[in-house]
Amino acid sequence: MTRIVLGIDPGSRITGYGVVQMSAGKLTYLGSGCIKLARTGGSTDIALATRLKMIHDGVQQLIEQFQPTEFAVEQVFMARNPDSALKLGQARGAAIVAAAIADLPVYEYAARAVKQAVVGTGGAAKEQVQHMVKHMLKLPRMPQADAADALAVAICHLHTSAQLR
Repeated sequence: MTRIVLGIDPGSRITGYGVVQMSAGKLTYLGSGCIKLARTGGSTDIALATRLKMIHDGVQQLIEQFQPTEFAVEQVFMARNPDSALKLGQARGAAIVAAAIADLPVYEYAARAVKQAVVGTGGAAKEQVQHMVKHMLKLPRMPQADAADALAVAICHLHTSAQLR
């Protein structure tokens, strides 16, 4: 059975995505990147509601493009700044709604669990996650940090759910 997982690393300014396929026990990279939500170089910022719509619409386009069978997203961690944690939660919600509208099953993973599954330690640095994702998916170059995190979420889901079957 072929499974395609859309992994999401949510953020209120940059939301990473990664798409991985598992077929006959083999991982295959299908795509990754970032939905960039912040205006660069300007003094005015994009309103939060507009950014949330951009996340929703971006995830919806990715679902149409890659036709995933499953959706995996990183859980909110307790940030020092409550306002940041709320915005992160709202970004997650916008992505999850797009998956729910497409009738995709949604799976959520803690950042520590994702790092544990990909690197072998829950306290891994971003660079370690990037390196292992590059190695596991046989990528020609290091993926951007947010995209690597999203790919790691997808890989974590495939490994975790395979153990449960």
